Amino acid sequence: MCGCCSGKDSAEDKADLTNPIKNRGCTDIIILILFVLFWAGMIFIAAFSITHGDAWRLVYGYDSFGNTCDEDNTGKAVENVSFSGMNMEGKGFVFILDILDPVNSMKLCVNKCPGQDLNTTVDIARFAVTEGSYLCRYDIKDTDYSADLVKKGICPGRVFASEPLLNRCVPKQIFSTAGDIFAKFFDFVNSSDLFQKVLHDLMTGWREMLILCFVALGFGALMVLLIRFLASVIVWFIITIAIIGSIAGTAGLWWTYMDKKRFIDDKEDDNIPLLNVDIDSEQAFMIYSIIATVLTVILLLVILVMRKRIGLTVTLFHEAGKCLADVPILLLQPLWTFIILVFFFVYWIIILAFLATAEKATVDKTTGFVRYTEHENVSYLWWYHLIGLIWTSEFIIACQQLVVSGAVATWYFTRDKKNLSCTICKSTKLLIFHHLGSVAFGAFIITLVKLPRWILMYMQKKTKGSQNTCVQYAMKCCICCLWCLEKCLKYLNQNAYTVVAIQGTNFCSSAKKAFMTLVSNALRVAAINSVGDFVLFLGKIGVCAATGAVGIFWFKSKEELNYYAIPVLLVCIFAYFIAHCFLSTYEMVIDALLLCFCHDTDINDGSPERRYYASVSLQKYIEEGSNQITAISKGDEEPASPEAARL
Repeated sequence: MCGCCSGKDSAEDKADLTNPIKNRGCTDIIILILFVLFWAGMIFIAAFSITHGDAWRLVYGYDSFGNTCDEDNTGKAVENVSFSGMNMEGKGFVFILDILDPVNSMKLCVNKCPGQDLNTTVDIARFAVTEGSYLCRYDIKDTDYSADLVKKGICPGRVFASEPLLNRCVPKQIFSTAGDIFAKFFDFVNSSDLFQKVLHDLMTGWREMLILCFVALGFGALMVLLIRFLASVIVWFIITIAIIGSIAGTAGLWWTYMDKKRFIDDKEDDNIPLLNVDIDSEQAFMIYSIIATVLTVILLLVILVMRKRIGLTVTLFHEAGKCLADVPILLLQPLWTFIILVFFFVYWIIILAFLATAEKATVDKTTGFVRYTEHENVSYLWWYHLIGLIWTSEFIIACQQLVVSGAVATWYFTRDKKNLSCTICKSTKLLIFHHLGSVAFGAFIITLVKLPRWILMYMQKKTKGSQNTCVQYAMKCCICCLWCLEKCLKYLNQNAYTVVAIQGTNFCSSAKKAFMTLVSNALRVAAINSVGDFVLFLGKIGVCAATGAVGIFWFKSKEELNYYAIPVLLVCIFAYFIAHCFLSTYEMVIDALLLCFCHDTDINDGSPERRYYASVSLQKYIEEGSNQITAISKGDEEPASPEAARL
């Protein structure tokens, strides 16, 4: 079978597939060189962002002179601007002198927001002395506070009792009193860039997000151990957890949405102005709730349809467990992948925050205050940084796939399993010294499909409402087709890495051989593998839903967040990736075993001279499983026996 796709003689093909090739060269070197050069560009972007940006400006804000609050700005002074480049450590709040005109008013960094009304300059001076929080321009002493300075806009005329909101001093009356007096302040807050608000939330809640990633890590590790030792029970346990988790997660989203809606309705009844963040957060949770409800219903229907097939996966998990028992270190592979992904995601988000603030300081000609405008080159760096996220994350996951596939192939094509020694080390060595280029090639192909899909999704969102119906449907069809193509390519890549590990060929040749093998055994692979993948997918959904539920209740209590729906969504995405890293170990072992089995049955016939490498139980399971799936598909109550099927 495989000889047809490579053009080799059948005997040569069998010789190639009886054991992984030991003497092999480096594959896809050109792609590896391109990947290294690409990362040189990523390092340049990081250097540019850190040099020109200030991530803490998103969290603490800045004053009218370009100083970031709660930070030492020494050496960062804006040219020709007085009071710029000052040390603001300990002054973590932005105070606006004239709350009625926040756009044009002077803003200062203070160490404490005034908790009571200050009606005269004497009260303001007394507050400065007692609390150490000076509310006039930095060069004005508390003994010099006067009405003349108020007219010049250097000191505030009247200060309302305030409390911190997003590290800004906001009058308390805003939360209890309606009126046009504070309308300009709300316009000022609502005019802030949405993306910067989201980044503010990420910078504020990064510790909780990191902890929740480790919570997802614990859930994923627990799921893997349960599958390993309690396969017969855990299959139905996963399904139960997935159902309960999906229903609980959906209920939690609807409860959060109703809570947000009740909060907004109460404000509207009292004629209290609303922040855009409250309205957007309500809409976001409504969308999340609807999507979660639809997905939960679909999940329940799929489980109902596939309930008879799910029992077949128990034996399959037992066979995969034999491989993991002989090569137990395979269970640690997701841990290394998780650690590397966490470090990369943290690095990527930090650079993203710096890149978002890599702005040019300009002086407003009217007020003389500092404004930050986007650097002309940043828009191009955004796309480069995004491509780096996709390509690198796919590269990291692909490295794990090749290492696991190589270890499984070595285990499968070794007759005496007792002679195995440091299988994972040998597979890792093959990856590092021979096949990094092939892994980079496979990850690059996924990037070429995923990036256009993201671009189309972005364009669809930006142009929503300005297109005709035909264009909208055409764009949605393209997005759907690209998504399907991406899933197919990911599955093909994973099998291609198994062939790379066995034969040592380049990515294209390996992908071709893997494709021909899968096509020639399409019924067998689809019947057996799809059920196991579905159960493992439910396990990923269960981990994702459980982590998301914890995140909702935790972030809900953090009042300093603008859109806590965004951190929850990112946590769910990270949780799914983490669960994928763990449960994909079983998934990759099963896929690799099936591909090795297809190769094995093609090059051997079971005779004493050419015995199968597969165990008797694996041969029996695949044969009976295929017959049972066929019987279920035809609607038979009792599947035909293997002997009857052969007749």
